[in-house]
Amino acid sequence: MRTTPYPLLTASARADIAQRAHALDTQAELASTVLPMLAHHDLLRMGLPAAQGGHGGDVRDAMAAITEVASLSLTSAFVFWSQRAFIHYLQASGNEAARERWWDALLRGDIAGAVGLSNVIKFLSRIEALQVQARPVAQGWCLDGVLPWVSNVRTQGFVVAAAVQPEGGGLPMVMALESGLPGLVRSPDLDLLGMRASNTAALQLNQVTVPAQALLAQAGPPYLKAARPGFLGMQCALSIGLARAALQAAAQDAGARGPLHSRVTEAQTTLGQVEAALLGGVLGDRWVADVSPLFALRMRLAGLVQQALQLELQATGGRAYLQDRQPDFGRRWRESAFIPIVTPSLTQLEGELAQHAPQVAV
Repeated sequence: MRTTPYPLLTASARADIAQRAHALDTQAELASTVLPMLAHHDLLRMGLPAAQGGHGGDVRDAMAAITEVASLSLTSAFVFWSQRAFIHYLQASGNEAARERWWDALLRGDIAGAVGLSNVIKFLSRIEALQVQARPVAQGWCLDGVLPWVSNVRTQGFVVAAAVQPEGGGLPMVMALESGLPGLVRSPDLDLLGMRASNTAALQLNQVTVPAQALLAQAGPPYLKAARPGFLGMQCALSIGLARAALQAAAQDAGARGPLHSRVTEAQTTLGQVEAALLGGVLGDRWVADVSPLFALRMRLAGLVQQALQLELQATGGRAYLQDRQPDFGRRWRESAFIPIVTPSLTQLEGELAQHAPQVAV
């Protein structure tokens, strides 16, 4: 297993994240505090080159940090992933002006980074058409459409990566849309089952003029596919952290021997193997050319999350149903319901693998 060149989470960071976990899952009132908290504990710079203001390392180090945060709070980890995913796309762009405008503010947590790419993932899988249209104007482009589900769109300021369809056809483009643009309207927070402090809302675009400097990629599909392994690798870290926490809790209550202990140990071993496979493949070009093994790992991890929560429930017994006794179990149960539906959802992945990819075993 690869190790990082620096400590991941300090004791202070772990305590801060854990203390807020229940409130961030059930209430939206503390949503504005999540990104500043991550920045305060210096997490947003992990896995980025020192020359670019980071702590060194690569995307695997960001994955390890997101995993640790997810073991404590999936809401905090999801905001972390959203911020790093946008940074990842900005890093992959050839647009130096865009990096100069947003890079430092993103690393400081002064502005939120979001990826409104749910629609484009479905577009690339031929599930639906793009929902944002672009026509050229003198200043750049004029956009109309909707991004129905975007997280980490803080009311204090955000920038979101979105794929748009040029008027008259052609390859989709990827643009960065900054809050405050005339015609860009953020809805109230969506009424989520859990993870309510994730600043999740819909964005409506009504004749939004976007300058040429905000173009991240003229040819969207190859750009998105090249960045997809890192994007999905960091997303998989959410599942790893959540499953790890549930299995640790199950191990504490399962006893030192017996069939339940054996099942927990077996699940922990499998989780480690899947994590190792993910870390071993996320760099390089092989998952750019053929993403099906990565899709299979993502699906395997979603299954392990559900298995881990069931094992925690069985090991804890009736206490798991008492919120005053086991509040972390109830939070993790709600968090686990998000894993199958985060884009690309399990349904989308299953359809893609069934149509175009060979079966991959881990």
